[in-house]
Amino acid sequence: MKKYELMFIVRSDLQEQEIKNIAETMKKVLTDGKANIIEEKAIGQKELAYEINKMKTGYYFLYVVEATSEVISEFERLTRINENILRHLTVKVEN
Repeated sequence: MKKYELMFIVRSDLQEQEIKNIAETMKKVLTDGKANIIEEKAIGQKELAYEINKMKTGYYFLYVVEATSEVISEFERLTRINENILRHLTVKVEN
């Protein structure tokens, strides 16, 4: 398994519970795929560098995980189709 940093931004116009549910759903995708979550951080609401879908702010989440490429591919697929996730970024960490 390789180490990855996964960051995604959730829309800021949602209810707080909805935002938490999205983060938990994405975490469940990782744990169901047998990924080892090393670090989990809810960074909070931040201003975006530029507007995305008329949003000026978003809630940032960061996961540092050890996972297979299949689990990461599934995570990325689900972030792309979820309309409440504005952007996502996956970075492979070199050991």
